[in-house]
Amino acid sequence: MEHYNLYTKVLKEQLIPATGCTEPIALAYGAAMGRGILGELPEKIVACISGSIIKNVKSVIVPGTGGKKGIEVAIAAGIVVGKENVGLEVLADAPENTDARIEQYLKECPIIVKLADSDFIFDIWLKMESKNHKAEVRIAGHHTNVILKKKDDVVLLERAFSSEITDVNTEEALHIEDILEYAQTCKLEDVESVIMRQIDCNTAISKEGLSGKWGAQIGKILLSSSENPNVELRAKAAAAAGSDARMSGCEMPVVINSGSGNQGMTITLPLVEYAKELNADHETLIRSLVLANLVAIRIKQSIGYLSAYCGAVCAGCGAAAGIAYMNGHDRSVIEHTIVNGLAILSGTICDGAKPSCAAKIAMSVEAGLLGYKMAISGQEFVHGEGIVKKGIENTIEEVGTLSREGMNHTNEVILGIMLEK
Repeated sequence: MEHYNLYTKVLKEQLIPATGCTEPIALAYGAAMGRGILGELPEKIVACISGSIIKNVKSVIVPGTGGKKGIEVAIAAGIVVGKENVGLEVLADAPENTDARIEQYLKECPIIVKLADSDFIFDIWLKMESKNHKAEVRIAGHHTNVILKKKDDVVLLERAFSSEITDVNTEEALHIEDILEYAQTCKLEDVESVIMRQIDCNTAISKEGLSGKWGAQIGKILLSSSENPNVELRAKAAAAAGSDARMSGCEMPVVINSGSGNQGMTITLPLVEYAKELNADHETLIRSLVLANLVAIRIKQSIGYLSAYCGAVCAGCGAAAGIAYMNGHDRSVIEHTIVNGLAILSGTICDGAKPSCAAKIAMSVEAGLLGYKMAISGQEFVHGEGIVKKGIENTIEEVGTLSREGMNHTNEVILGIMLEK
């Protein structure tokens, strides 16, 4: 197929491991990079950060910090223990005394946080000073997209802003029909390792979420509601439990989708549960997850990396599409599943990363599964009903319009409420 190599590349670049919520981790990644440029500890840091980053860092625990939250904590963690060469695993395997070291560093180094004067929805610009040098690091567009590195007056790296993860516009290249063809025909050796890593990492943290006392314990609450939980309930609980742990500082890695660990888990864990229920073979599970991941990426690319639109909705639709594929349904059912799911929950707000994300994940999986049940019953939401348009690609584009244009002010209002303005 025409876009085979691109689709393979997108999976490998999007489905990467991250330890901790990706927005504070991106701050830690930039901070560790800045420290490396300086060659010594910064004595002053100015952080210019876009509103959506502030929103997603405010209420989530930074791994390895003894339960601490916030922008300053994430930056300090990156400075003190961050490993800049491992991307979004920058805080993995932090030593036991990290908490005390961060606390001491925050007392010694002023970290000034400012709202970025920028048109970029995702923007982190760190300016640091040490005894002998100055450094700047800017990450924009997505979590590891470094567009500026500077030491004193020497520019080490500078490139134009882009929100794309590849050199091809994926909005133009990713289409549901082609995604289905790719999932059906791709060589297993091209996708198996990245999908298996996603399954292994995300299953492990989900089990931790169900066994420990993490977050709001949404996963546990769901399972406790039935003496013999069916596969639908188990699917929702597994995905929610992973978020329970991750939002509350669990240091286990998650394989992300569209820059989000919550979305990665929302896609993966329901399919793992359905594969057990259906006795699906290994190849079917892999191909179902290829489809689910690419569907979610397609929708998320339309709405943008960060917005007031909850990305779990995209992931829930992706998961339901994968479940439809796993059950042997054709393109028509898969497409109607996606459209139905989007029609049910589009407009759910993102008010930052926090424990309640687990509940939104459970509801997003439920909406996707309801969309699937409708589709196999011959029911669908059709053109003219709300934001639904004729043709799945047109519906996805209108969802993008809703997010990018319709919810801009909503995002500002949410941020104002969160910052108590």
